[in-house]
Amino acid sequence: MAAPSSLPPDERPGRPPDPPAHDAAGHASNIAKIGDLAASAGLRRIHLLSWRDLDDVEAGGSEVHAATVARLWAEAGIEVTLRTSFAQGQPPVVTRDGYRVIRRAGRYLVFPRAVGSEILGRHGQRDALVEIWNGMPFFSPVWARGPRLIVLHHVHAEMWKMVLGDDAPWAATVGDLIERRIAPLLYRRSRVVTLSESSKADIVQMLHFRPELVDVVPPGVDPMFSPAGEKSSHPSVIAVGRLVPVKRYERLIRAVALARRTRPDITLTIVGEGYERPMLDDVVQSVDGVEWVTFAGRVPDSELVALYRRAWMVASTSAREGWGMSLTEAAACATPAVATRIAGHEDAVVEGTSGLLVERDDERAFADAIAKVVSDDELRARLTAGALAHAGRFTWEATATGLMRALAHETQRRATP
Repeated sequence: MAAPSSLPPDERPGRPPDPPAHDAAGHASNIAKIGDLAASAGLRRIHLLSWRDLDDVEAGGSEVHAATVARLWAEAGIEVTLRTSFAQGQPPVVTRDGYRVIRRAGRYLVFPRAVGSEILGRHGQRDALVEIWNGMPFFSPVWARGPRLIVLHHVHAEMWKMVLGDDAPWAATVGDLIERRIAPLLYRRSRVVTLSESSKADIVQMLHFRPELVDVVPPGVDPMFSPAGEKSSHPSVIAVGRLVPVKRYERLIRAVALARRTRPDITLTIVGEGYERPMLDDVVQSVDGVEWVTFAGRVPDSELVALYRRAWMVASTSAREGWGMSLTEAAACATPAVATRIAGHEDAVVEGTSGLLVERDDERAFADAIAKVVSDDELRARLTAGALAHAGRFTWEATATGLMRALAHETQRRATP
């Protein structure tokens, strides 16, 4: 469902959301359902393998997703272990929100070392394994016995070249080869969960996975994202995510600059950090945007909520997403979206109802969509109502339950002769 760096889905910096305080009974019922599903399949100990941890400086939506699910599963009485690469300045082993986190090895060594530790049983016994395939897989079909579930947010495709093409073109070629050619052969019988129907279509079409083995479980929206207060006195656009190539913030900045020819009072706030900041500063200078573009960096959740609530729209010019968590978070704060028409966004945004979708390489069309939402009060009111209704469909309890249901189903399927 972003914070600095490379290959994950949509993201926002922050901690995993807390349980919804306003509906304690409903929350308890959902937790009980997760526990019942796990018990029915004999799942008491579950291990998760992920590239990065939530406390990593480059953590984003993928890490928020994993940490939130782990917390809710732990709350349901399941013994959860999350294995990741090291997190800067953090202890290698910690208990967080009721589950164990093991953070060892660097960005690349985490793959062989995590696999070795699982094979040797250093992480303890497990009843099932959840592999979060975030660009580079852990190749669990080769070595893991027992029930497995693969969480694949989206196909990375051209992201390999966008991130690694200039510095290590050979690595981009290898990554793309593994994702498109080698891994699909190994994972062809694995149960896969992705975030959206449009991402499932990409996975089936590009990786040739069997559609009946790919389940869709959308990410949730925390209740802290809710409407309140007033919109800013001038048209304001917010974008949330890491400053990395896949987000293509340079296109967003130029699109807002074009929209300002219609409404010169439009401002843009970008929340997040990343290694593209120097390049983006140059883009801001090139469009004379110093006075109307703000880089907010990483912000606490309370400030992020306030920014969503005051914005007239949330925008994303991203080239690849599994969903678009910032789009549904903003929607829950009564803020409609203008976003690229890509897999993930096509589910996070209901075209014409909760926002507008634009062909991803058309900056002029993106600028026109921004100007249209800003200038048409009736349209903006309709999109706002639609955004609130759409965001209301998603909860983290439903996400954790859906993933457990898929894992329990896979466990029972394997146990049936």
